[in-house]
Amino acid sequence: MDRPIKGNRPPRKHQPKGLTILHEDRDILVVEKPSGLLTVGTDRDKSRTAHYLLNDYVRKGNPKSRNRAYVVHRLDRDTSGILLFAKSEQAKTFLQEHWEQTDKRYLAIVHGRLTPKEGKISTYLAENSAQRVYSTLDPARGKLSHTTYTVLKEARGFSLVEIHLLTGRKHQIRVHFAGKGHPVAGDRKYGNGDPASKRLALHARSISFTHPFSKKKMTFDTGMPEEFARLLGKM
Repeated sequence: MDRPIKGNRPPRKHQPKGLTILHEDRDILVVEKPSGLLTVGTDRDKSRTAHYLLNDYVRKGNPKSRNRAYVVHRLDRDTSGILLFAKSEQAKTFLQEHWEQTDKRYLAIVHGRLTPKEGKISTYLAENSAQRVYSTLDPARGKLSHTTYTVLKEARGFSLVEIHLLTGRKHQIRVHFAGKGHPVAGDRKYGNGDPASKRLALHARSISFTHPFSKKKMTFDTGMPEEFARLLGKM
């Protein structure tokens, strides 16, 4: 991967509340989302989202402004890490059309010790009426999904894992590791009920993509969240 760049950050006083802007230019916004914040609104919650906060930010408080943030991809509410937004329909279209070439790396703390220490998980993922994603062997029912991983550290029945997301399906990482018997710590939906972590121990650590207009390769890396370091310390 290319060396991470620091990006163009606005002064702290101009940052949107609840989000950290890693980079901003005329065409894109790269932000770090905390765990617990939705990417986009739902029927029940339209305002406490990354999308809402960034729309307000680019409009600079002027509701009549034509400026807006365009959603390129999403992270689960309880997953922290890097999100990429566009500032125009044209930029959004380019980034989404080149999404398969975008390199996405995650960090997770999972239950147990994985064998092998490096591997690839490939299953067809489907979703039931209760909005629960599951793996199936039937290609007619699900979408083929690939996740590769490397174990970085093991401690007291847990593993710190770096994950390379080759496809980006809903809840893919969580379902793949739960299916192997190693659910992500703090996963209330797919986990084993063990309250090892107050939050979902899944973080979108880095992203590498081609800028929609300059065509330069851009890479951002947030490293490991302090919460993970604390959790590993407790382990």
